Amino acid sequence: MDRILDYSSYAIALAALIPLLLFLLFLRPDPEAPVPYTVPPPPECHPDWKGEILDSPSLKVPGSSDIQCYCPATGASLGQITPATEADIDEAVMRAKEAQVEWAKTTLAQRRKVLRTMLKFVLENQEMIARAACLDSGKTRIDASFGEILVTAEKLKWTIDHGEQALKPERRPTNFLMMYKVNEVRWEPLGVVAACVSWKYFHNLLGPIISSLFAGNAIVLKGSESTAWSQRYFTSIAQSALRACGHPSSLIQPLTCWPTTANHLTSHPGIAHLTFIGSRPVAHAVAASAAKALTPLCLELGGKDAALVLDDLPASDLPRVVSILLRGTFQAAGQNCIGIERIIALPRIYPQLLAQLTPRVRALRPGSALDSPPDHSIDVGACVSAAGFDRLEELIAEAVSQGARLLAGGTRLAHPRWPRGHYFAPTLLADVTPEMRIARAELFAPVMLVLRAASLPAAIDIANGTPYALGASVFGSDPVALETVVRDVRAGMVAVNDFAVYYAVQLPFGGLKGSGYGRFAGEEGLRAVCNTKAVCRDRWPWAIKTAIPKPLDLPLGEERRAWEVARGVVELGYGDLRGRVGGLRRVVGL
Repeated sequence: MDRILDYSSYAIALAALIPLLLFLLFLRPDPEAPVPYTVPPPPECHPDWKGEILDSPSLKVPGSSDIQCYCPATGASLGQITPATEADIDEAVMRAKEAQVEWAKTTLAQRRKVLRTMLKFVLENQEMIARAACLDSGKTRIDASFGEILVTAEKLKWTIDHGEQALKPERRPTNFLMMYKVNEVRWEPLGVVAACVSWKYFHNLLGPIISSLFAGNAIVLKGSESTAWSQRYFTSIAQSALRACGHPSSLIQPLTCWPTTANHLTSHPGIAHLTFIGSRPVAHAVAASAAKALTPLCLELGGKDAALVLDDLPASDLPRVVSILLRGTFQAAGQNCIGIERIIALPRIYPQLLAQLTPRVRALRPGSALDSPPDHSIDVGACVSAAGFDRLEELIAEAVSQGARLLAGGTRLAHPRWPRGHYFAPTLLADVTPEMRIARAELFAPVMLVLRAASLPAAIDIANGTPYALGASVFGSDPVALETVVRDVRAGMVAVNDFAVYYAVQLPFGGLKGSGYGRFAGEEGLRAVCNTKAVCRDRWPWAIKTAIPKPLDLPLGEERRAWEVARGVVELGYGDLRGRVGGLRRVVGL
């Protein structure tokens, strides 16, 4: 009977514990749960906003150093911004440095909480983020979704899920001589880093912020003057996430300035690392400036990316590939560093490819994504500037005079609804040859070039025949041929039977040759904004520690004997069995 009562007492106690266990398992507050917050959107993002249409849209304000912000799709003014001075840059670096001291002491869980908070905001405010991006860069809402919001969400999610593992100290192997040592590599905050990023994408702005914050750094961020208006809104998203989680927003210091002033930032001794996304000519000046302070660089400089279409591609797969080629070429009106700038097709597939590409390129409709009500039939947005249109028309006309066939577009477009917008007609140029200037120069425009290659080796030679080497794509079915392209094409990234998906999964992003050096994104990119610290410890400090053999102790007693011992140590550590035996004999003096 007593035993039954004991069992009953256990059962009652267990029943009382069940709610507590459930609470601990399922109801306990998540310390990394995102914090809700709001960021007031710019009034220009309201659907009913109508801005003043500028007579001659330009970044320059006559008689002033201010930056004129405007929508390149319509020419509507978005206001003016006073650019930062050298004194402003000094103050931004100082404020970032002050905030970073405490931020470096935060845990990775605290940093993850900030990123989770930011991700929640991005997912819940896609419409407003896309609208701001479209207003300031002229792109379509679909381009903003896939080219900006999706990859920003991916960067946040990857860092949340995998960032800690990437920064976890790693054990490294030892050797025979150092068998009593334990070796590791750590990744620690650098301090204040900087990024000078292009106007193309929202994620170009948020990406460096995400990596820098998670690594424990503060960041000074210089965005492009071409999208200075939207940068204020986008950086406030990240700054507000910090404040919502109880951290200083001064960890992020946004700046907008003219290139002449930016030199003060790129050579600033308070900057520990610099990421530059932009053109190759500007990169030369940035690298020379950064060299003054020996600041390490990551340079991403665009490309002339090739898409190779092989003859073994099944006819049934061609429509899918054509759709990918159209998206890869005309996304963001071709203003994409990893956009497809050359399609290189083998002889059998070449005419089939052109037959499907031509009517679809001719059917593309340029326009503003922000017409009210929204015009969902817009396929291609505006270019951010008309400054390169003269050069584009010249290159296209030159190529036609040398034998290329112009099948669509080829000139700037006076949009009937938005005559002040910067539009270039979606262009298809066939029979382009590698010797033409247009086949080697980065266009950064809604222009599709199709080249014919006589063989797979010839296609690879054409792909490698420019100063750039950023990304590439290959489409086909033969695994051997596909692997040959992956191996032999000189590029930092290759997508097989797809386009640019390496960026959607946070693989290291970057190129070589004229496309720059260094990597951002993924494990390599996160570690790049860290101090890589090597640490070596005694494995058994109570038993074995490094000691200098008597013959090698300074001042030396007998040089000949010291040499024999030094030689013996090398042989003992790195020789074969016979050499190690001989080395041991030298060390002990036998």
